[in-house]
Amino acid sequence: MSELLEEARWRGVEDFLSVPHTEAEYDNAVVLLNELIDTVGDDETHPLAGLMETLGTLMEVYEKAHYPMPEVSGADVLAYLMEEHGLKPVDLVEELGKPDDVLEILNGLRDLNPQQILAISRRFHILQDVFL
Repeated sequence: MSELLEEARWRGVEDFLSVPHTEAEYDNAVVLLNELIDTVGDDETHPLAGLMETLGTLMEVYEKAHYPMPEVSGADVLAYLMEEHGLKPVDLVEELGKPDDVLEILNGLRDLNPQQILAISRRFHILQDVFL
């Protein structure tokens, strides 16, 4: 067996290089990931940057299995953002058109078009993908 595949070496890293299978394992991964984020930050050349990325990917597997994201429409996202920011349809005229247009979008009678998606994603500083 090669030196790289020695059982003793794996036992030293398996706690943080395996997909979490329990809530406790996931919680431990969260603590480690937070430490890595504090240490590595945005420095992609940091020696621990690869570990941070790998750990995040392993945690994502657990999250998709245990915390699936509900399917929501662009109108649902818009309604949520409007509620969170205390906005009325008239407040989004610049981004979406007339207040009646906004109401039609919120009621599912009209889809957001690409220009509207770009405008509201800029306004709320979020990715356009959340509206697709």
